[in-house]
Amino acid sequence: MEEDNAQWKRLSRHEAYDNPWITVHHDEVVNPNGGHGIYGNVHFKNLAIGIIPVDENGWTWLVGQHRYPLDYYSWEIPEGGGLLERDPLDSAKRELREEVGLNAEHWKKIIEFETSNSVTDERAIIYVAEGLSNVGQDLDETEKLDIMHLPLEDAIGMVDNGEITDSLSVVGLMWMARKYGKHGE
Repeated sequence: MEEDNAQWKRLSRHEAYDNPWITVHHDEVVNPNGGHGIYGNVHFKNLAIGIIPVDENGWTWLVGQHRYPLDYYSWEIPEGGGLLERDPLDSAKRELREEVGLNAEHWKKIIEFETSNSVTDERAIIYVAEGLSNVGQDLDETEKLDIMHLPLEDAIGMVDNGEITDSLSVVGLMWMARKYGKHGE
């Protein structure tokens, strides 16, 4: 494998933008073929966390909200950000409680992946949560959410027919479809 010969080389870097959630860097680079150019990189200060809560009947919950960057309404699994220095499971528990109002007795990490590795270093972890109990929502002040409780099979169908396009939701629900079949069994 020619990994060493196929690497990008950074000549310089400057911070183009910074806020509490992301830093955007502008890099002057040499590409793997030797050409000079630029590269923009978005560094995420949080880990992306997704949760697929599944009740004793094989039903799940989706969260609906308007997504500002794309200016459209999106149905998604419960998800949010977790501090990099915090246990991701603690962040998952917080997100499930905040967004859907549920606690879970059983947690299983099902997948870890990069969300868009051509432009960002963001990593994501998705969990399945079971043994659920209702404790009431505790939304962030920026959140206005709709909640849908539906069979897991129907949520997977929403991915299949293009109603769910959010990357964490697609990855998590397709994992569930592959692992357990469309009925979540």
